[in-house]
Amino acid sequence: MEQAIDQSEKRTSFNERQRLFLRYFTAILVDLTILNLFEEYWDNVVIDSFTISLFAAIMLQVLLQLTLVVEHWIASHFVSKEGMKFKIMRFFGSWAVVFLSKFVILEALDFAFGDKVAFHGPFHGLVALIVVIIAMVVAEKAIMKLYHALG
Repeated sequence: MEQAIDQSEKRTSFNERQRLFLRYFTAILVDLTILNLFEEYWDNVVIDSFTISLFAAIMLQVLLQLTLVVEHWIASHFVSKEGMKFKIMRFFGSWAVVFLSKFVILEALDFAFGDKVAFHGPFHGLVALIVVIIAMVVAEKAIMKLYHALG
């Protein structure tokens, strides 16, 4: 019995690849859940099937991570520079990337899935997409907070 406990303790340490896998696997499952809840309870989100929503959740996670990479890359150009002008440029540059990325995401979803994934409502579904993405980010953060609280 003691040997079984020792073995399970050894298995609880994760290497970096395992940690990243669990982080993104969890994020995709959270995104999948949020997408399907919105599809079920809000008429502005329409997804043809569970399989399509799984691929859309994966695609959204990848595109959101790419958005963060680009946003951090742009912000890094202004961090080392001093002065109010560069702080303002950093803020607006980051804001522009985060805002414009939603148009890119909407078009990418349309290109990949056509009418199988649709966001309706104001501004050709842009508002619905933003609401869904905010819900995804909030849910992911809540899950991560819970995970860390358990540790």
